[in-house]
Amino acid sequence: MNKKTKTIIWIVVAVLIVGVVAFLLTDILTAANALDFSEFRQKILDGEIVKVYANAFVWTGEAYDSAGNVIKSYTTNAPSIHYYADWAAFEAELTALNGGNPVPLAIEFADPNAGSALSNLFPLISIAIVALVFFLLMRQMTGGNAKAMSIGKTKAHVQSNLKVRFSDVAGAEEEKEELQEVVEFLKSPKKFAELGARIPAGVLLVGPPGTGKTLFAKAVAGEAGVPFFSVSGSDFVEMYVGVGASRVRDLFEVAKKNQPCIIFIDEIDAVGRRRGAGLGGGHDEREQTLNQILVQMDGFESNDGIIVMAATNRADILDPALLRPGRFDRQINVNLPDVKGREQILKVHARNKPIAPDVNFKTVARITAGFSGAELANLLNEAAILAARAGKKLIGNHELYEGINKVLMGPQKKSRVVTESDKRCTAYHEAGHAILACLCKHCDPVHEVTIIPRGNAAGYTMTRPETDDMDVSYNKLIDNICMTLGGRVAEELVIHDVTTGASSDLQKVSSLARRMVTQWGMSDKLGLVAYDSDQPVFMGMEYGHSERTYSQETASAIDNEVRRLISEAHERATKLLQENRSILDNMSRVLVERETIYNEEVAMLMKGASYTEVIAYMDGADDTRRENPFAFVTTPSSEHIVADDTENTTK
Repeated sequence: MNKKTKTIIWIVVAVLIVGVVAFLLTDILTAANALDFSEFRQKILDGEIVKVYANAFVWTGEAYDSAGNVIKSYTTNAPSIHYYADWAAFEAELTALNGGNPVPLAIEFADPNAGSALSNLFPLISIAIVALVFFLLMRQMTGGNAKAMSIGKTKAHVQSNLKVRFSDVAGAEEEKEELQEVVEFLKSPKKFAELGARIPAGVLLVGPPGTGKTLFAKAVAGEAGVPFFSVSGSDFVEMYVGVGASRVRDLFEVAKKNQPCIIFIDEIDAVGRRRGAGLGGGHDEREQTLNQILVQMDGFESNDGIIVMAATNRADILDPALLRPGRFDRQINVNLPDVKGREQILKVHARNKPIAPDVNFKTVARITAGFSGAELANLLNEAAILAARAGKKLIGNHELYEGINKVLMGPQKKSRVVTESDKRCTAYHEAGHAILACLCKHCDPVHEVTIIPRGNAAGYTMTRPETDDMDVSYNKLIDNICMTLGGRVAEELVIHDVTTGASSDLQKVSSLARRMVTQWGMSDKLGLVAYDSDQPVFMGMEYGHSERTYSQETASAIDNEVRRLISEAHERATKLLQENRSILDNMSRVLVERETIYNEEVAMLMKGASYTEVIAYMDGADDTRRENPFAFVTTPSSEHIVADDTENTTK
């Protein structure tokens, strides 16, 4: 029911209520002065009633004052109808009752078949109002039925004249080149047809969340200047059987009327999962929808002017028929941006923001390794919020640096009450991480160490990789395990007890060591055999299969190898921290005093600087660091949280 129909119905109901109330009030007020006919006639004889208005149903008598104004009125039911046959008979009866003297009375008789105007009009008005309400209700029911019948219509949003261009998408030059072919086909299809070339019927964008897959699809439509039909995979799925397939048919029928055009299906894995992998039968609603998509993309009918684009981050679970040539025959991997791409993305999202002149996006890009495009946009947004909160007109380095930490770890919780013993324990824990990161050759350089709580962490040690290398060596993995155990080892050496703060550390080293043994073939004892897959688990595909493909003896050997790697790393970490106990004490003391230290202070402490020397250096560097924290980023690298581990749990 739309707003206009609701308004009309409310007006009609209000008028009906007012009419009924008015009619009832009239009857009530009239009944208050109603008399029997004998009483009415006596008031005429007494001279109180001097004028009578009579009809076939009701007689009304009026009493006047000396000025001729009506002061009171009386009503009575109409007497016997014979008075209408001879009006003079009533006057004669009054004269007789008055001792033969004529009674001064003015009588106005109406048509005996006529009633009052209200009594005549009210039934007609009531019938009209009831008819109008009935008409509106029937119209609404018809509209609801039409809406129910339209459940099989597509929910796609149509956009024309999109303003998004390839210049709005940064950090993915190769992906742009792949999609440029689609744009050229939409602009000039004859050029390809003359050479016998067939443009891909479907383009599947695969990549982690936030890498700009949807933005790429919009950019293609914007560059080509064609209509853009966007729909989510979940929009096809309903509780009613056959609705999804019906919506697919309707979507392609509408697209045919607007070709050339682009159909974009976001999160296609919602309906494109591998058939037969679920627990349902062949009439599963998702499978029917998928079958219809397969037919529409490459069936008996031709859709030459329609290019289907889709996005997913789970291409491994899609049905093989969906990925064959003729359907989604081109897959474009949209990966996380490298350092150059991150710099370009930051510049794109900073177009409409006032950035301070001393901000260097190249430096910011170095410490944001692993950030997706969406996270970089969120970083700039958080920095803008922080600048606005501080009353600044420009977004500076301090806001950008704090924005990075906020995106990674959440806001600082300086108001949280932390006991001195807990603070000291956290300081030794994080100092253990930082010292081992410096001592282990293949660990990334330390960038920041803090004991200020953020999120669920009571403190963290931030390191940054020097490059964007995709592959990780065995020695670097071993060093990272050693460094990650540094917090637990520091607690053992200093506090002579262990706490729950290292729970995340233990989970990380256990996962890393197990993957080294079962996936990456880094165990001499077990050899070059992959016992587990690093692919995400899809329960439908794994249903009915054995959980593992190796024997119990092999499982025991795997457990022993994992335990050996962790034990050796623990012994190594203990030896290194024992040899550098003075550095551990000095660093933890500085952390308790200042809460946060950076790579400059860490380097000084590792070279043997005393507590007082470091504190004096920090006193002179605080103003500079407060304005530009990136001034202490000295290596061409990016950030990476290695130990966000000391959870705020009972120590």
